[in-house]
Amino acid sequence: MKRTISLFAICGSLLAFILLCVPAIANGTGWPFYGGDEGGARFSDARQITPKNVSTLEIAWTYSTGDIESKGSAMKRASFENTPILADGRLYMCSPFDEVAALDPGTGRMIWRYDPRLDTRVHYPNDFVCRGVAYWRIPNPSSKQPCVARVFVATNDRRLIALGARSGSPCPGFGKDGVVEIKPEPKMFRNGSVQNTSAPVVTHGLVIVGSSIDDNQRVEETRGIVRAYDAITGALRWSFDPIARDAAAPNAASWQGGEAMKAGGANVWAPMSVDEARGLVFVPTTSPSPDFYGGLRKGDNKYADSVVALKVATGEVAWSFQVTHHDVWDYDVPAQPTLATVSYKGKTQAAVLQATKQGLLFTLDRDTGAPVIPVEERKVPQSAAPGEALSPTQPFPVAPKPLSPSTIKPGDAFGLTWWDRGACKKIIEGAEARGLYTPPGTRGTIIYPFTGGGTNWGGMAFDPAHDIAYVNTSSMMHLVTLIKAKDFAGARERFFGKEVSPQKGAPFAMKREVIVSPLGMPCNPPPWGQLHAIDMRDGHELWAVPLGTTEDMFPFSEYVLGKTGTPNLGGPIVTAGGIVFIGAAMDDYLRAFDAKTGKELWRGRLPAGGQATPMTYMWEGRQYVVIAAGGHSKLDTKRGDELVAFALPR
Repeated sequence: MKRTISLFAICGSLLAFILLCVPAIANGTGWPFYGGDEGGARFSDARQITPKNVSTLEIAWTYSTGDIESKGSAMKRASFENTPILADGRLYMCSPFDEVAALDPGTGRMIWRYDPRLDTRVHYPNDFVCRGVAYWRIPNPSSKQPCVARVFVATNDRRLIALGARSGSPCPGFGKDGVVEIKPEPKMFRNGSVQNTSAPVVTHGLVIVGSSIDDNQRVEETRGIVRAYDAITGALRWSFDPIARDAAAPNAASWQGGEAMKAGGANVWAPMSVDEARGLVFVPTTSPSPDFYGGLRKGDNKYADSVVALKVATGEVAWSFQVTHHDVWDYDVPAQPTLATVSYKGKTQAAVLQATKQGLLFTLDRDTGAPVIPVEERKVPQSAAPGEALSPTQPFPVAPKPLSPSTIKPGDAFGLTWWDRGACKKIIEGAEARGLYTPPGTRGTIIYPFTGGGTNWGGMAFDPAHDIAYVNTSSMMHLVTLIKAKDFAGARERFFGKEVSPQKGAPFAMKREVIVSPLGMPCNPPPWGQLHAIDMRDGHELWAVPLGTTEDMFPFSEYVLGKTGTPNLGGPIVTAGGIVFIGAAMDDYLRAFDAKTGKELWRGRLPAGGQATPMTYMWEGRQYVVIAAGGHSKLDTKRGDELVAFALPR
């Protein structure tokens, strides 16, 4: 009785106990890493929001970065892809211009803001993007240690900045005044051609960063080096270059030809994952330069287009698994490797799940990289451009089935009328289209899925209680045409306004364009965007539903076209309450789907495009779902500068 009285005396009343004391235990739970946890599962054990009450969600608060007013025309080149994190009682987020802010989780009130003052006149290949930040606390700090808790951001202009989590000020002792300059190697060929877009990861006292490099410019491109810095001092501890630079490299045999080791790229632009206990960081690498011609880098090009497990302590390769051999399709690894425990056919294993642009989902053993779900090497189209040497086979997991279509015939052309359908049919008839991995050529090749995916940087979500993976995909086509190098200048002038890149040093330049009808709609049949649920116990697809509508692109078109889905950027999250939340589509909504059935239960209107991955957390007894609503430069969705938080009515 005395203990009970004392407890009520502390809390004031039973009501205060419920509202104040219990939430104090829950505070800080929910989303401490970019991907929810350090392995990118994008799962939350929050269960307040359920299929029964999700329809009553309302906007709880919003936060504006102020970019609409302050950045002017640069907003046309900005994509608000950020996913905030919750750490030490605060939300931490970054704007597309790498402005970092700390917010109150319950109100969205800004606590502090740091502006690295980017030069908005610079044109970056991926425009202005900041997907996230990382939080780290120094273990066993000395009494005089500054910046015990730190927030790290890697900027578009290649700075790694450490900020005090409580103050927002640069950390003394880290680099120079809290900043480390990340210098490209051997050099940067154009101002802005190398940038940092994804959140760094912090583990074992190291901050690890990749880079994003301009595609298709030259053979001898900037190197895609992954770097690890001391989280306290900023000193460089190790670096990893996926491309073999000498004959003694363990992957040298797969880089053949006199120019092979001069290639660049194979960088890590997508988010990385960490297994703290195993001391491994999992990096998703991209294609070597240039994307669409590999005749000067013969061989499989090992470590490029791969999931590579690096030892955190040294940067040495523990294992690697290549998803695309000798890539000439820009089919790099675009998404964060997802660390999960799966029970495939009754055997429970720690695994790495990797979604790809091809619409494939690979499941690998976390310790060895060996496939948990078997992978087959299947023959693929050949007849490449002169000087090219393709891989005769490519890897395909036996399950799940491909999540994106990859074959099309002229009769499959889509259109609202005979006129635009006929235009699409003519494009397909005039191009090479022999299915997945049809090699680029001078006639023009259909790349299907296009180089935006399948799956892109939004990745996937995993429900550990039910062994279910949730993956969103896009379905569109690219037409890629090789152009003789001597004709590049004329082609760039002729196709002004389209993507025509030199691939300098290769015998061919390239032209890449999305295949759409005269009305601006995809020439391939819908759905153009889907959300999938995969039972990882046997790899079969539980359900797939269209994701998104065309209403914000073509008013009232949803009533004519039906549920087409749209191309999408951003990923899903899943909760213990049985909800999958996702924005991503080209309409201005955050959606909630029933995790069991795929039924759309709710959609919340956003002030701008929601091409970002949401996050969720519990705070003071209330579950919040937060998404960046700022639009996307590549999809040309409505621009904005707000974080929007939804919650159930109080």
